[in-house]
Amino acid sequence: MARGHRSPVRAQTRAEPAFAGLIDGVLVRAPQPFVFAGAIDDTTAQSVWTWMKRDLAPDLVAALAGAPPAEQAESLDGLMGTLLTRARDAIAAASTSEDAERRMRVQLGGEDVVSRLPAVLTALRCRAVIGKARDFGRATNAMTDEAALAGALQSMPLQDQTVAGLLMHAAMGEVQQPARIMSALIRLVGSGSEAAIGRAGYAPLVEALLAHAQNQLGAMEGQGPFRDIDRACAALERFHRLSRAVTGYVEFAPLGRWTGVVSGLTRHASDRVALHLRDMVPTLSRALRGDSASDEHESGLEAFNAMYMLATARDCRDSLALNTLIDPLWQQVGQVIEHHSERQREALRTHEPTAVRLARYDRAVRLVELRFGAEHAEILRRAREAATRRL
Repeated sequence: MARGHRSPVRAQTRAEPAFAGLIDGVLVRAPQPFVFAGAIDDTTAQSVWTWMKRDLAPDLVAALAGAPPAEQAESLDGLMGTLLTRARDAIAAASTSEDAERRMRVQLGGEDVVSRLPAVLTALRCRAVIGKARDFGRATNAMTDEAALAGALQSMPLQDQTVAGLLMHAAMGEVQQPARIMSALIRLVGSGSEAAIGRAGYAPLVEALLAHAQNQLGAMEGQGPFRDIDRACAALERFHRLSRAVTGYVEFAPLGRWTGVVSGLTRHASDRVALHLRDMVPTLSRALRGDSASDEHESGLEAFNAMYMLATARDCRDSLALNTLIDPLWQQVGQVIEHHSERQREALRTHEPTAVRLARYDRAVRLVELRFGAEHAEILRRAREAATRRL
């Protein structure tokens, strides 16, 4: 069930943004089950940033402390040439000395960060065009002609696939309807096969869509009545659009990498959604029955959270492996809500409409609206108005 247009869910930065936000367009939230060349997890970026500040150029970076973010970014941009030179010198020294190599590995925080260091440095060298790639992505949202979109994709630099991966990731993060991009790509390439897309140089675009889909997984997590369900539902909707853009247009190679990635991401997303829906029926019953005033508020929040997630998951079911859960649960939830709402309506008709009883009834009306629609809920609202007129 759509709840209005939501913006893409992005990587959440730490207290101090790595590199003053200069490469935020290619950052994703750690941890990431699959590694993509154009996506850098924020923990790795922070580790490299700390290495530069503490070990490579404390004399240069110290002057940035306390400055407003915009000034920090501008000043750091001016220092980046020197920082990259020092990083290159440190890497060269590490390649000829075991002690220097071991020291750099410890300073960076381990082999995983060392392996991604070239990608971070490439992103820093390309920081200006990363910003332009984000502008490009935003501009495509206003293009309604598929031929124009295909022409725009042709303008993306593909000669260096590492750089192309970064630019595609930055651009696709701004795209609201990725299916339109994929449709234009198939028109441009002339085939939807994984091999043809790779030969044409556009594999980084598909990888970027998959990386952004993966980046939604973290926002789908969380338990308890006070979790950010709007963010979780927005992430699921975004995941669905990105996943369908790939699976709906690409003909996967039987043993290709993308087949495994899509399968893995579907499993991870499904597991997270299933956790939100666990114990949904007893939660709804507690919220509508009102056994105990002490837990009524929390059970009400949990009921609404689960209902929003179930409705969203039902709309996004083609990107999940949860048909055996969603369909029966949707029917069971309908029966529970219908049963308790009828009991609430009868109680309101035969008993004094106290504030507590009215609040419980209003909760039932809202759940009825989410499950059965506004027309059904309006019948219950009219019954409430009739009851309150008797006061």
